[in-house]
Amino acid sequence: MTSLVHTLRDHRDDVNCCALSQSLLATCSGDKTIRVYSLQDFTELRFSPLSGHGYAVHCCCFSSCGRYLASCSTDALTKVWSMSTGEVVCALQHPARSPVRVCAFSPDAQYLLSGASDGTVALWQVPSKTLQRCSRVSEGTVLACCFSPCGQMFVTGSTQGELHLWSLNMSSLYIQREAHDLGVNCCQFSPQICMDGPAVKFRLASGGQDNQLRVWIVSQHATAGYVMTLTFTLSAQSAPVLSCAISFDGQLLVSGSVDKTVTVYNADGGELLHTFTQHDRYVTACTFSPCMLMFASGSMDKTVNVWRIEDGNAHSSECLQMTGTGRKSQGYSIMLVSDWSEEDVCDWLRDEGLEMLVDTFRAQNIDGTELISLNKETLDAYFNIESVGLRGKVMRKIEELRSTLMDSDVPDEFLCPVTRELMKDPVIAADGYSYEREALETWIRTPNHTSPMTNLPLQTNILTPNRSLKMAIQRWKASQ
Repeated sequence: MTSLVHTLRDHRDDVNCCALSQSLLATCSGDKTIRVYSLQDFTELRFSPLSGHGYAVHCCCFSSCGRYLASCSTDALTKVWSMSTGEVVCALQHPARSPVRVCAFSPDAQYLLSGASDGTVALWQVPSKTLQRCSRVSEGTVLACCFSPCGQMFVTGSTQGELHLWSLNMSSLYIQREAHDLGVNCCQFSPQICMDGPAVKFRLASGGQDNQLRVWIVSQHATAGYVMTLTFTLSAQSAPVLSCAISFDGQLLVSGSVDKTVTVYNADGGELLHTFTQHDRYVTACTFSPCMLMFASGSMDKTVNVWRIEDGNAHSSECLQMTGTGRKSQGYSIMLVSDWSEEDVCDWLRDEGLEMLVDTFRAQNIDGTELISLNKETLDAYFNIESVGLRGKVMRKIEELRSTLMDSDVPDEFLCPVTRELMKDPVIAADGYSYEREALETWIRTPNHTSPMTNLPLQTNILTPNRSLKMAIQRWKASQ
């Protein structure tokens, strides 16, 4: 059973996109604003609406922790907003200054994609706020992009109709041409990863101008590389499918269409479960909650509807409780430590099991820069931490942060392509690239005997120590 629980009517123009985190709902519109609501009572947050874009806002998305929101606009900017203050963390201008139509965070929030009207996609590294790569991926407008749940690849879809699978270095892995006649409007991966013998499989949904919603299986094989296989096509809607989303458990699929309907399917077999007609114009957006059976739909009628799915066994509430406990949120991790606010420091203390010090650090107005400058003497003199063990624990955590801050400026050639961490024991593989020994040995032990960088078979598993690179890394560390 699915019920409409709330309708929002605050935007003054078309609703172009909506996004859900564990506790918040964000909506963006042609009226140039992003509005953010609490899911407890659907009241707007004190800093809403966000009005930093100069033109229509086309897309918005939360980081996995929910503490940051990205938005993109015709003004060629992709902005990242703090959900604790409403302030802009960074504003990323698309290299060609082309209107940005879609954006997506990687699962770990380390990367952000922005797809533009000129057919290019930019890949940004969020902590350093730097552009990693920008490439033309289509001759048409990029309207859809999403990361795989493993975060090691992403898909783009465009008005040319193809679905294109890419690695993080923007090497082409697979192209599904004519995935949708007349163009791809949306796509999203299921959060689940399936292991099938030597193959790793991901489920992908896409919607297009051909009025169809399609479900694909993206397979990574040790020898055959990447393959995209169509599992079924859903044709319940009579006009172009503009948006689609998959539930957190991978069981449900929702889509919105130009025919003004919202449809809900069983994602496994494609059975149509519900069709809703509450919107008066095109349904441009739909999104699932990351932790419970709730979804939102947005429309050109300027409204956003919030729906709840009851499955009769309290599954959604149980999942919400499991999601909220036993896991560090670490929303502050997408920024450099030196950029942390006082509230980010408090969040870090809670996640590290030091919540008893939150009030003390807040009273001293400790932000990220001041945090990494603390030493045992200042902790003893100004923070009144009498326990020697507790002082020691705090200092160990601060030393880890200092290491993190140092690593954030690491030259890219010092980072392992697999782990993206500073290499300690670099080795050269048969593909000519250098990797952290442990990471590549683990990679080789799996059925995947291809190069992590080229996706071509490794001719030999022999690893040669890269002593010159190791010495260069040691010299760089000493200089820091």
